Amino acid sequence: MTEVSSLTGRLLVATPALADPNFDRAVVLLLDHDEEGSLGVVLNRPTPVGVGDILESWAGLAGEPGVVFQGGPVSLDSALGVAVVPGDTGTVVGEAPLGWRRVHGAIGLVDLEAPPELLAAAVGSLRIFAGYAGWGPGQLEDELVEGAWYVVESEPGDVSSPDPEQLWRAVLRRQRNELAMVATYPDDPSLN
Repeated sequence: MTEVSSLTGRLLVATPALADPNFDRAVVLLLDHDEEGSLGVVLNRPTPVGVGDILESWAGLAGEPGVVFQGGPVSLDSALGVAVVPGDTGTVVGEAPLGWRRVHGAIGLVDLEAPPELLAAAVGSLRIFAGYAGWGPGQLEDELVEGAWYVVESEPGDVSSPDPEQLWRAVLRRQRNELAMVATYPDDPSLN
């Protein structure tokens, strides 16, 4: 078996060539990536459903726009919480706040079964996702070889982008290589 280099915490940015409508111009934060497969959430698919309509107790901690995001095409009836816990949270060094599990840097998963009060003081921003994006063993690696995704570093602000519909362009634009030019790729190149 070949060893898988973990991409946990990185972003998958859909290339313009990716034909799957579920991932058209998607920006996916990988929450887990190992030899057993990959799991992530699409950061730039807000829905019209308010967090308070689904998880009323968490609505006060949800960042703007305060809606549930479609995290991907898998298990749309389940919810995942992703939160940024900035800097010193007042906890012992290296100890995460109760109800939060670090994924990468300041980004982590929230236990939505826990009382929101446990995290209220520590959370800088929270997003709620309905569903997730998932890949079986080797499936994501095959898609990377096929050129379906760009892999780039994430930033904590990606999780709480105030303009999620523009996140695809913003993430590409900040790259210091030829990817920055892809940000200007037209929605429909046939109209060019």
